[in-house]
Amino acid sequence: MTQNSHQTLGEFIIENQEDFIYSTGELSRLLSSIKLATKIVNYKVNKAGLVNILGEYGNENVQGEKQQKLDVFANETFIETLSQREVVCGIASEENEDFIEIKANRNQVNSKYVVLIDPLDGSSNIDVNVSVGTIFSIYRRVSEPGTPVTLEDFLQPGNKQVAAGYVVYGTSTMLVYTTGNGVNGFTLNPGIGTFYLSHPNLRIPGDGSIYSVNEGNYVKFPQGVKNFIKYCQTEEDNRPYTSRYIGSLCSDFHRNMLKGGIYLYPSGTNNPQGKLRLLYECNPMAYIAEQAGGKASDGYRRILDINPKELHQRVPFFCGSKNLVEKAEEFMAQNPE
Repeated sequence: MTQNSHQTLGEFIIENQEDFIYSTGELSRLLSSIKLATKIVNYKVNKAGLVNILGEYGNENVQGEKQQKLDVFANETFIETLSQREVVCGIASEENEDFIEIKANRNQVNSKYVVLIDPLDGSSNIDVNVSVGTIFSIYRRVSEPGTPVTLEDFLQPGNKQVAAGYVVYGTSTMLVYTTGNGVNGFTLNPGIGTFYLSHPNLRIPGDGSIYSVNEGNYVKFPQGVKNFIKYCQTEEDNRPYTSRYIGSLCSDFHRNMLKGGIYLYPSGTNNPQGKLRLLYECNPMAYIAEQAGGKASDGYRRILDINPKELHQRVPFFCGSKNLVEKAEEFMAQNPE
């Protein structure tokens, strides 16, 4: 794999498409479509304080969460961009109640891929100029090409993903993705609008000294999570660990991947099954984590082995450095719910 800081994302996709077992060029075009939508959203995010796109949109999404104006813009941008490029047969978004069948023209009848997306992760941070992101997940459809896309095409376990990635719209904009052959990160040069390979072959340290969790929910956490947090805070060996929590999954995950740490969003909060969505957030991040040498769990089992039952299913999420996730699982096993 070329490790050239001057290599663009487009060049990298083309050069490495032979590593992908379904090397037809269709996945490369799909990733290029995501790249284009990312740049459009990035442009709006960076102008958010200068144009009328801050604040609430006035509606709630299917999750019962208040939509921000940028939520709506990002959702529409990704759907429109993916729909017009003749590369997908269906899209499911965290912002939409049902999946969208793409049947724009006859060239898309035989499209093999469906995309699941969280268009703007961490959108509650938009108005205070804190990093937000995008998360995406790609599967090959299981229904027959040429027939209407079905719910079953989207309700696949995460171990069936063919690609997944995220974007952090931060001090610099980074796109990180995997097609099952390691994880690579690309940084946007805003002057010319091009992503360049900046973080080749990303690996999550096996250990870490950061734990990321909303401790404001501590009293509602399962006992196993409480015990794990106390373990992180105990003065012993290389502990206590450092607590860092942004409230944007992309940002928290990205920091922990680079520095080593664990992200937790357990059950026992205001959301009994956890807040994060299995299909739009947990599966893609789990796939990236495993490809980078990390681990992802619901506290008891591998995230990627969970068979989803509905589009907006929520699950507890423990993800990051392998040894830290396994330590959290030990505490959960000692205090099963």
